[in-house]
Amino acid sequence: MMAVIGIDSHKDTLAACLADETGRAAEHRSFDNTPDGCAGLVAWAQAAGAERVGIEGSGNYGRPAALALIEANLAVVEVPPQMTAAARKGQRTGTKSDPVDALLVARIAGRDEDLPPPRPDGALEDLRSTVRYRRELVKARNQHVNRLHADLEQTRLGYHREIPSKLTGAKALAKASRLLSGHTSTKARIARLRIRHIRELNRQIDDLAKEIAELVNDTETGAALRGIYGVGPLVAADIIAETGDPARFATKARYATANGTAPIAASSGRIQRHRLNRGGNRQLNKAIHTAALAQIAKPGTEGHRYYHRCLQRGKTKREAIRALKRKISDRIYTTLQTTPKLT
Repeated sequence: MMAVIGIDSHKDTLAACLADETGRAAEHRSFDNTPDGCAGLVAWAQAAGAERVGIEGSGNYGRPAALALIEANLAVVEVPPQMTAAARKGQRTGTKSDPVDALLVARIAGRDEDLPPPRPDGALEDLRSTVRYRRELVKARNQHVNRLHADLEQTRLGYHREIPSKLTGAKALAKASRLLSGHTSTKARIARLRIRHIRELNRQIDDLAKEIAELVNDTETGAALRGIYGVGPLVAADIIAETGDPARFATKARYATANGTAPIAASSGRIQRHRLNRGGNRQLNKAIHTAALAQIAKPGTEGHRYYHRCLQRGKTKREAIRALKRKISDRIYTTLQTTPKLT
């Protein structure tokens, strides 16, 4: 095990630990999470001769420190907080403190070779930020729609017979407004405010979708991904944003494990079996699932034929969908590896 520094980042401080080749703590340090503190961290890491730096929270509080370390030509990797939490549970004492977490981060960084590097600034990070902001707006719209349903149920019982469609479209919202006209109750007033807010969210979501489509269509990778049936601009953007640097996945199998389309071995003794993988990047898995459903619904596509071949072999519909998702994952992997990456 190499000499590694682990960093547990917080809003005000950066807890750091230098671990030796055996994984034991050699030195603990704490730095202010400020430009001067980041400079001090870089100087200490260089003086300590660390071969690798693992940082938890490189996309949040630890991002300035991560970028400073990368600029100093140090090998930096991101350690997900879930891995730190799992390692903490394996501790005999169960102690939770910044120095302990920093040591655990260092051990994980030294042990796992395929940890991702922190996301650099650039076109990829811009796309990722835009995609995730649109996702936040969609979630907020869904919350308002659900509350609008509850308000309408109390002010206009049986409203759903007059508005059969979802309360996200312009026509459905216009019908809801007409149903509320003449009602002066507080519930009705709040419902009208919700309708106004949903319309504004619709406008923002549509504007961001156009912006994302332009960003994706202007890239060679985006155009290549759209060659896969069922992968539109938004799905392609999800794939690019959530995959990051495709070079960190050495094989198709590793990529499938990262996106949750690779089954997990669950064998014991003479029993050889696999179970569904509920881990991995769920947004990436959702994008692949969307493409799979589109291919299944379209006769003549390669995915439609493969799905029905799986059914003929005795697989259930769910098993056939999982097999198709793995096949699409492999196709996406090949596409990402053979086109220039977005930086």
